[in-house]
Amino acid sequence: MDAGKAIFETVDKLRQRRTAPLVLELDLTEGITEGPPTDPLAAVLSMRKTRLSDVLSGLKRARQDSRVKALIVKMGSTPLGLATVQELRQAVIQFRSSGKLTVAFAETFGEFGGGTVPYYLASAFERLYLQPSGDVGLTGVALEQRFLKGALTKLGVGFEAGQRHEYKTAPNTFTQNHMTEPHRESMGRIVESVTETMIAGIADGRRLDAGKVRELIDRGPFTAAEAREAGLVDGLAYRDEVYDEIKQAAGGEAHLLYVSRYAKAAAVRKLPHPMADGIALVHGSGMIKAGRSGRSPLGGGGAMGSDTISGALRAARRDEHIKAVVFRVDSPGGSYVASDTVWREVSLTRKVKPVIVSMGDLAASGGYFVSMAADVIVAQPGTLTGSIGVYGGKPVFSELLEKMGISSEIVAEGANAGMFSTSRSFSPEQWERINAWLDRIYDDFVAKVAESRKLTRERTHELARGRVWTGADAQANGLVDELGGLEDALALARKRAGLSDDAPVRTYPRLNPLERLRGPESSEDKSAALARVRLDAWGPLARLSAELGLPAAGPLILPEWYTIR
Repeated sequence: MDAGKAIFETVDKLRQRRTAPLVLELDLTEGITEGPPTDPLAAVLSMRKTRLSDVLSGLKRARQDSRVKALIVKMGSTPLGLATVQELRQAVIQFRSSGKLTVAFAETFGEFGGGTVPYYLASAFERLYLQPSGDVGLTGVALEQRFLKGALTKLGVGFEAGQRHEYKTAPNTFTQNHMTEPHRESMGRIVESVTETMIAGIADGRRLDAGKVRELIDRGPFTAAEAREAGLVDGLAYRDEVYDEIKQAAGGEAHLLYVSRYAKAAAVRKLPHPMADGIALVHGSGMIKAGRSGRSPLGGGGAMGSDTISGALRAARRDEHIKAVVFRVDSPGGSYVASDTVWREVSLTRKVKPVIVSMGDLAASGGYFVSMAADVIVAQPGTLTGSIGVYGGKPVFSELLEKMGISSEIVAEGANAGMFSTSRSFSPEQWERINAWLDRIYDDFVAKVAESRKLTRERTHELARGRVWTGADAQANGLVDELGGLEDALALARKRAGLSDDAPVRTYPRLNPLERLRGPESSEDKSAALARVRLDAWGPLARLSAELGLPAAGPLILPEWYTIR
């Protein structure tokens, strides 16, 4: 009898769960990942992390689902990139416009620290709650760079570098002790552009005057009581109080479900026919390098391997059921040669079917190089892009070695065999080779931008010179076509391909378990595009790069200090 009762209660609970109102939940305290894992190590590291694509697709579907009554998001201190925040913000606003309740809860927006970017995201919600002990670190936007020239001089280390042109400021860390005027101009405009976007968003979300928001930024940070008085939050409450209120508003029997679980369950219920026409989604994340994508178990983040991305694009290009490609780029750049390899595959794919680039937080320098050949480039206002330029150089340790009593001799055949030695300066003849190399790369970069973006060489050079732009400014200057996120890019790809609004999206390269286990038949086999764990970190140039103090990924790279979180 008891067993029968237990079975009945279990079945009843399952029935209630299938029919009860849903409150979707999103926990951002552990951050969010850009796309699917590209290699075994990435799969382990991202095992418990939420994917951006799942959140976006889940919220899109939930707008039309009558069971879904509300969305609650717990904000966290884990930094999110500005463009990622804008992707989430856009999805929340669209979900809210369907008439469903949206609630943001945070224990704090910056505990004795800045919290402008996460607060900017939270301002998109209908209700915003803060724990009574929390703070709102609405302090504005700042980019800071440290210069090492003085310290290197004291150590007896020189640094020789060439750049194309004045806005390509990556070497300035080592060659300057202050910001040059172009450097300050570029970074100043980035801060100004981002601030304008954030003020407009916060003012709209919180129903405040833009001038009032700017005034509040100058007064921040705020205690919880001050934030409530200023209209920055709707209430002060603990998690249990907030969740109880939301469940009550959604219906007493409301069931909590993570957005990513909701999205995956919906995807399983609506599996497309394997031969149905659809869109290919190719993710390119991390510094760009030759070879296959992957990451080192020793750290350093992931890499966008030219072989992996090229193989994915080739596979999508040859698949007759793929009618358009969306290339998601989130990269600060890297190797010129690897970037050019990917550019070529984008160009070839575009001749066969539409290619839409969706830019993430970063798509600059080499990240812009791999993007520029697409039919349409879509970026968020806060995406950092452009940086059309190049640099190269080396440190010179001769004085430091002399101070330490270390002498160095070289035996070589060839006038320039030892030109990259860090124990001696470049000769005038070697500088000629360095400058010729820099000019060749810059001229090729600018020519390809001009052709792809239908600009004159003169106008392209004016926008290039190594300058970094926000997505908003890049769109105004013709380097980006449209402002929006991944869902916008997918919708545009479906439209260009003449597909329905719900046409399936398939991540490439698509491999079944058997294809993953067996070796590729040739370099044309799509299994050749698999990512892998890279034990050599950034490859054979890692040691040289460490000596140079330069990124091993290559000369087309955005400096680390361009980070808005």
